[in-house]
Amino acid sequence: MANREALRELQTRLASRLQAARSEGTAVRWLAVEVGGSHFLFPLAQCGEIFPWTPVQPAAYTQQWFLGVANLRGGLFGVVDFARFLADAVPSARTDTPLSECSLLSLNAGMDVNCALLVSQLSGLRGPESFTASQAPPADAPVYFGRVYTDASGLAWQEVNLLALSQFPSFLSIGA
Repeated sequence: MANREALRELQTRLASRLQAARSEGTAVRWLAVEVGGSHFLFPLAQCGEIFPWTPVQPAAYTQQWFLGVANLRGGLFGVVDFARFLADAVPSARTDTPLSECSLLSLNAGMDVNCALLVSQLSGLRGPESFTASQAPPADAPVYFGRVYTDASGLAWQEVNLLALSQFPSFLSIGA
């Protein structure tokens, strides 16, 4: 129970900081998330709202990474298990985190895609000053992968262009 309250407090703080960063135009560029053992950076301008895990209504005849549809603040959103979707590109992204400890991150409403990504953990907001180095993505990386950033502790953070992801043909093809 304490973990659930701590998660809600973190989500509330992150939502407040997201809103402040958008309105103040600070140097914050990314929402940092963890999916399994991998670390990702989502451009702040492409992120929507953060929600605690919400039960999902499964949809028949869909890809295994498409969990179904959830009611998020009165809107219907398709829920994508980001770890399963990335399984081919990032094998270590598969997670065993219980769903109750995961979060749903909706894509920005301006992208006209009612979709939320299931992520294992929210890691806060990051700006370029949070990293010591960056490099281009590997040649065989998906088109929605941006640069790879390294922080002071040596962790690699993969930037993900959510707009490019939302237009990627296999992401749009949820049918099995």
